Amino acid sequence: MKLYSLSIVFLLSFACAAQNRDPLKTEIITSDLDNFWIAFEQAKPDFNPEVFQKLYLDKGSKGVEGFMKGRIKSADNLANVVKGRVNYYSSVKPSTDKIAGMKEEIINSLVKLKELYPKAIFPPVYFVIGGLSSGGTSSKDGLIIGAEMYGRTAETPTGELNDWLKTVIKPVEEVPHIVAHELIHFQQTYDGGNLLQACLKEGSADFIAELLSGKHINGHVHDFANPKEKELWLEFKSKMREKNYDGWLYSSKEGRPNDLGYWIGYKITKAYYDQAADKQQAIEDILTIKDEEKFLAASGYAEKFK
Repeated sequence: MKLYSLSIVFLLSFACAAQNRDPLKTEIITSDLDNFWIAFEQAKPDFNPEVFQKLYLDKGSKGVEGFMKGRIKSADNLANVVKGRVNYYSSVKPSTDKIAGMKEEIINSLVKLKELYPKAIFPPVYFVIGGLSSGGTSSKDGLIIGAEMYGRTAETPTGELNDWLKTVIKPVEEVPHIVAHELIHFQQTYDGGNLLQACLKEGSADFIAELLSGKHINGHVHDFANPKEKELWLEFKSKMREKNYDGWLYSSKEGRPNDLGYWIGYKITKAYYDQAADKQQAIEDILTIKDEEKFLAASGYAEKFK
């Protein structure tokens, strides 16, 4: 009977945390980072999957649980990735050790969102270490950040990394900006459908994250795309009603950076926000887009190219 009661209390407490509307009460969980490095050291030199399973995955938070599907996948997969990129993983520990000290900066962004969007919900934020496949995601349980993707320094060994990883690995100083980005996804009431809608979802998360934290995570994409804005807009316009994201989201074309869709979505969202007289209402509109075509028209973005 006692065990049953405790389980109910735990579930209710977690449900309340997921519906938390006070940014100052947001849980920021970094214990999985500590568990990973304990497992990492004890698994050397062969990186036995059983060690990762026992000391990291079995002890994992809801964040580790949420990162398993499609990311960590299994102890075997994690051990293989770590073993194949051991120099890189070894190099990122000093960066991941800094994350616990970033809580105040992260909370500041959350407080800013409360000012801009009083209806905001502030879920737990979990920092985990995965298999170099994702920098972060939002789920019904909270925000999950793959901390191993934020270990770039001037001395980072990159010889074990493929071309994609070399372009997406970022410094740990970017962590508050990815948290802000994923926080916006948690508030959004729509999913990606056609290319326009999907790009608005990602680009608006970058735009509002910049309002909250002072920066977004795709500066290099903007540097490439801004000088080619009209050319890229005309290409995007011809494809935006399709459900094919090739070359725009989660992929790239030769000679272009990944995820140009984040940039075009940002540009449309910014145009909408800039023309709005009521900025707080504009934030709500951006988070609750019901008709992507009407949103694009209201932004006036396409008019600049006529």
